[in-house]
Amino acid sequence: MPVDMNRTTTKADIVSSEAEALILVDPSDQVVGYLDKSQAHNGDGILHRAFSLFVFNDGGQLLLQQRAPDKRLWPGYWSNSCCSHPRKGETMDVAVHRRLEQELGLSAELQFTYKFEYTASFGDLGTEHELCWVYVGRSNAVPVINTTEIMDWRWIDSAALTDAISAEPERYTPWLKLEWERLNRDFGARLPAST
Repeated sequence: MPVDMNRTTTKADIVSSEAEALILVDPSDQVVGYLDKSQAHNGDGILHRAFSLFVFNDGGQLLLQQRAPDKRLWPGYWSNSCCSHPRKGETMDVAVHRRLEQELGLSAELQFTYKFEYTASFGDLGTEHELCWVYVGRSNAVPVINTTEIMDWRWIDSAALTDAISAEPERYTPWLKLEWERLNRDFGARLPAST
């Protein structure tokens, strides 16, 4: 579904590259080195630090984004509000707020919820192997999407998202499916109810 230019504005800033250094970690999230994003995603992937943001509005709807078609991994798939990697020397708090503004033009109070390790391969194009920090936040602002990162966006009720993932799981990123299931199972009290 194309972006409706009457409901949002866009920008096209380049905010990431395959050459940027990712923070390599061990399973206990201790830094063990740095490697460019391209190499960290090759083959079986190398464990690196990442984050995922789930931004809700006051109506309890979650902001979903559809990944840009030029993404190396899972292009055109629907995913959570924002996800990326902290930069070398950057705190996670700075990273999550920086990226939320870069991708969606939003600011939000974000609450760390949990972190977990996962691996997901996208055919022979690469693999995500991440130690991912998951945050929940709120915003009622209209996104200003960065078209180098995002193709489209929408607000969706929690129950509707659960049903959509169940009906067409192939349309959603693997980390969204893992995180959404755990957020609902273990942290439901932190998720706003849809009105």
